[in-house]
Amino acid sequence: MITSPGLELVFQTTSRYIPSIMTTLPFLSDIESIAPTPILVAPQPVLRAVAREVTPDDMALVKSHLPGMFSAMYKAPGIGLAAPQIGLGLRFALVDVADEGERHPMVLINPEIIEESEQLAAREEGCLSLPNQYAEVIRPLSVRMRYRTLEGAIEEIEADDLLATCLQHEIDHLDGILFVDHLSKLKRNMIMRRLAKEQKGR
Repeated sequence: MITSPGLELVFQTTSRYIPSIMTTLPFLSDIESIAPTPILVAPQPVLRAVAREVTPDDMALVKSHLPGMFSAMYKAPGIGLAAPQIGLGLRFALVDVADEGERHPMVLINPEIIEESEQLAAREEGCLSLPNQYAEVIRPLSVRMRYRTLEGAIEEIEADDLLATCLQHEIDHLDGILFVDHLSKLKRNMIMRRLAKEQKGR
């Protein structure tokens, strides 16, 4: 996920970070020297496929992709990146909605929304797989999410505002859903045609 240009300071999360949800990743200290993994652009078929759950046997593969994925997310710059966006059909995603100059990385293995608020909120969203395309999306204002850590522990967190939006956006990716799918058919088609035209002109 990516926030639209100029809106990062407006759409800050009020969710509290606690040590248990932040991930310690030694390679982040040298992230600028790590080559970013290429991010797929719609309409790549893998972006429409439902990713399968990560098993213990997959963990070495997951960990091997993290440096390039974080490099790609930070350099884009974005605040979330799901495995299908790099062509990997596994249920894991990265998130970091920290303020500029800070880093609070999260690696979410097999994440699932287990509770969501009745109250909804509209927020302008963008996506690294739909570059330069933005639209207002309505989602639950707050959510409770369950996921596994890199160490295999099961965690639950509550999130609201930007973090809640980002979590829902990335979990959508794991189910083959793009943010444009929450729009009217007319708006969705307009965005996809504009994206195709821009990509053709590159």
